[in-house]
Amino acid sequence: MGQDAFMEPFNDTLGVFQCKLYLLLFGACSGLKVTVPSHTVHGIRGQALYLPVHYGFHTPASDIQIIWLFERPHTMPKYLLGSVNKSVVPDLEYQHKFTMMPPNASLLINPLQFPDEGNYIVKVNIQGNGTLSASQKIQVTVDDPVTKPVVQIHPPSGAVEYVGNMTLMCQVEGGTRLAYQWLKHGRPIHTSSTYFFSPQNNTLHIAPVTKEDIGNYSCLAKNPVSEMESDIIMPIIYYGPYGLQVNSDKGLKVGEVFTVDLGEAILFDCSADSYPPNTYSWIRRTDNTTYIIKHGPRLEVASEKVAQKTTDYVCCAYNNITGRQDETRFTVIITSVGLEKLAQKGKSLSPLASITGISLFLIVSMCLTFLWKKYQPYKVLKQKLEGRPETEYRKAQTFSGHEDALDDFGVYEFVAFPDASGVSRVGFPSG
Repeated sequence: MGQDAFMEPFNDTLGVFQCKLYLLLFGACSGLKVTVPSHTVHGIRGQALYLPVHYGFHTPASDIQIIWLFERPHTMPKYLLGSVNKSVVPDLEYQHKFTMMPPNASLLINPLQFPDEGNYIVKVNIQGNGTLSASQKIQVTVDDPVTKPVVQIHPPSGAVEYVGNMTLMCQVEGGTRLAYQWLKHGRPIHTSSTYFFSPQNNTLHIAPVTKEDIGNYSCLAKNPVSEMESDIIMPIIYYGPYGLQVNSDKGLKVGEVFTVDLGEAILFDCSADSYPPNTYSWIRRTDNTTYIIKHGPRLEVASEKVAQKTTDYVCCAYNNITGRQDETRFTVIITSVGLEKLAQKGKSLSPLASITGISLFLIVSMCLTFLWKKYQPYKVLKQKLEGRPETEYRKAQTFSGHEDALDDFGVYEFVAFPDASGVSRVGFPSG
C-alpha cells in the first residue's frame, strides 16, 4: 500500500477535526469539500467521457495536489495521473488516454473502451497551515448504443379470436445491457391473463387472441446510453360478426318493424362488425316458406311489387374465416295511410306506444262485446221468466201472434214447465 493510501484515513480525520475547531472558534468551517454532479456516469464506447469535479476550501493553501485512481471489482486501485499545483505527472501507460488541467480536478477519458469501465477515485490534498484531504468516487459504465428494433409476428397471416395464439418478438442487432418494453398505443403493456413475457422481456405472447388485442404495438429497446423504438405493427386478428343490425333510408322504424308507404321503394342496409368483412344473404318468409332473394349488404324493396301487405325478412351475416354467423329478423308493413299522418298522430306519443294503445283498446272492446252478448240477455230473460206465474205462460199460448210486429223482436227461448199430471208442457211465444 502506498504512503498516500496509508495516510488517507488520518488526513480525513484531521480535516474533520480542523473543521470542527474552526467552526467553534470563528463560526465558520474552512475545511476542504470535493463534489461531483453524479456518482454514476454512463459512457459510450469509442467516444470521449468527461468526469467533472469541483472542490473548495476556506484556508490559505501553499500547494494543491490532485490524484486520480482507477479500480475494477476485486482489484487494488491503480494510479492514473496526478498533479501538484499545475504540474501533471501521468502514469506512462495512460499518458495519452487521460487528461487533466490543474487546478481543475476534472478528468477527460478519450476514447472510452470497455476495459475503462470501473470506479474512478479523485483525491484532493490542500497544504497550508495543515493538510486537508477529501475524495470522491465515480462509477463509469461503458455501453454500445441501441440500434432500431424490428418486431416479427408469428403467425404472420393472423389468428382467429378465442382460437389462435400470437407471438411478437423484438430483435435488436446492436447494443449492450439491453432492456425491453412492449407498448400498445404508446402505453406500456403489463402481464395479464392473456399477456405473457419471456424472461428477457423481448418476446410477447398473446394467448388466446381476442378482438380487444387489435391495436398498434411497438417494442422499446434501451440501455443506459440510448433507447430506440420499433416501427408500429398491427397484428391481424379475425373476429365477428358482432352487432348485426338493419337500417333503412326511408320508412318508419319501430323496433324490428318498418312501415313503408304504398308505391315507395325502400333500401335496407345490413351491417355487422367483423374482420374480414362478412358475406350477407337476404331471406324472405312468406306462407311458412323461406327462400334467399339476394346476396350482398343491401336490399331494395319496391312496395308496389310486394304481394302481401306484411312481409318478414331475415338478414344473415357470415364470416368465412371465423366460421361464425349471425342473423336478424324484421318485418315490412306496407300502408296507404301515409307515414306523415302516422307521424302526426304520434307526436305526443311514440309510434310504438300509439300502436300498442290502439291494439289494447280494440282487444278490450271485442272482449266486452262478446261477454255482454253471451251473458247479459240470458240473465235478464231468466230473471223475468222465473218471476212470472204459470198462468201467464198458459195465457201466452192463446195469443194469435203478430198483434204487434214490434213485440216479436228479441231473443227467443224454449222453456218447459211440468203440470200437475206430470206431463211436461212446452210454451211457445207467438212468432
